[in-house]
Amino acid sequence: MSFYRIIVRLLIFTFLSTAVFPLCAQTRSVGSFVVDETEFYAMTKQMSQFFSRFNNEEDQFGKKYHPSSADYRNNEKRKQILPLMFDLENLRTTSALKDFFIEDLTTTKDSNYMEFLGGRWFAEVSSTFEFQGKTVTLVMILKIEKEGLGSKWVLSNIYLPAFNKFFPTGELVEREKHFLHPMSHELDFMNIYKAFKQPEVIEYYASKSFDPDYLTLFFYEVKLGHLKFVKIDNLKFHIFQIKDWYYEVSYFNRAGKNTGWLISNLMYVTENEKESLIKFYEP
Repeated sequence: MSFYRIIVRLLIFTFLSTAVFPLCAQTRSVGSFVVDETEFYAMTKQMSQFFSRFNNEEDQFGKKYHPSSADYRNNEKRKQILPLMFDLENLRTTSALKDFFIEDLTTTKDSNYMEFLGGRWFAEVSSTFEFQGKTVTLVMILKIEKEGLGSKWVLSNIYLPAFNKFFPTGELVEREKHFLHPMSHELDFMNIYKAFKQPEVIEYYASKSFDPDYLTLFFYEVKLGHLKFVKIDNLKFHIFQIKDWYYEVSYFNRAGKNTGWLISNLMYVTENEKESLIKFYEP
């Protein structure tokens, strides 16, 4: 690694002020060296910065605008900043859809700003666990919840393939083979033994409204010591706050100005369509 890059990395760890998207080069003198900090300032280092940049609530040096300022949430300035908040190396986020999204954000009268507590957004934490002697990948879904005068992250759902295998989605014809006759009560439910002959489909005897609660299963297996946390592998966020839009935010650690927390996927989704998507994150 060159001495120049070492100096840049030292600066990143030393100067912890929030970063923004400068339109011109930023330099700093370190001893006899003049270091270009443009990439440092261009990087969106934290999700809180992503919120501020998305809404245009801070200046190019990370200083917060006062809500009474004409620059606060200024849509003309947002038009300049928003294009740089996408993963520009991804075809999914460099198409005309991105331009439609930005136009919609900055011209409509609806509330098109991100709110930490005021809207639906979820963290997807892909993690490694040990389950029944095997290493498995388990996805934890978390959301922000109000707590007193503050807030906290809470688990809202999990995804583990082994759990899904417990409750396969059967065909209607198959489900109709497994039922208790409506007059079973006259037999003191002696025929209920049928439900236990095939444990793998016992859920077919449940109400139509039954929906497996994987989070409860997760807590149960953790309490028994069958599921043991090992490490976090990856993190990304799913944002449903903007009317008729859904997007993902992921972290990119690479050289250049297009780095840090960036929009990695974008979809036009109506509010009605969102409801079916959100069920995965918040059953």
